[in-house]
Amino acid sequence: MKVKDCMCNKVVKAHKETTLREIAKLMENNGIGSVPICDKENEVIGFITDRDIVVRCIAANGDCSKTKVSEIMTKQVIKTTPDTDIQEACETMSTNQIRRLPVIDDGGIIGILTIGDISKNHDVKSENTGRTLGCICDTKD
Repeated sequence: MKVKDCMCNKVVKAHKETTLREIAKLMENNGIGSVPICDKENEVIGFITDRDIVVRCIAANGDCSKTKVSEIMTKQVIKTTPDTDIQEACETMSTNQIRRLPVIDDGGIIGILTIGDISKNHDVKSENTGRTLGCICDTKD
């Protein structure tokens, strides 16, 4: 099974100049907890999560209406392709302790693969999903 068989094709994205308040509204309106940040060519240059907003802005006494996403987004984005084997994608998520992978084709984002997408797919063995989630959530001392 390939990533393209599990991924979500609906991608809500934003530009690096978007404020965190606008990002939070995008998240609320779309029922999502993360947004890829793309340049004009649709290439992913960053990633922001609801947790990033809380920890990197609100907890640091930042102003969400003035802070641009580029100031706090994760810039080292780990990505995958639509033709990557789903088990390889699970390994990538496990190794890097991430719950979401942007899916890139021809340089642009075409989807997002989440641990939820994987767990809902009946063709992926549940023990593999559980192991992946366990690795993602594992805190290393």
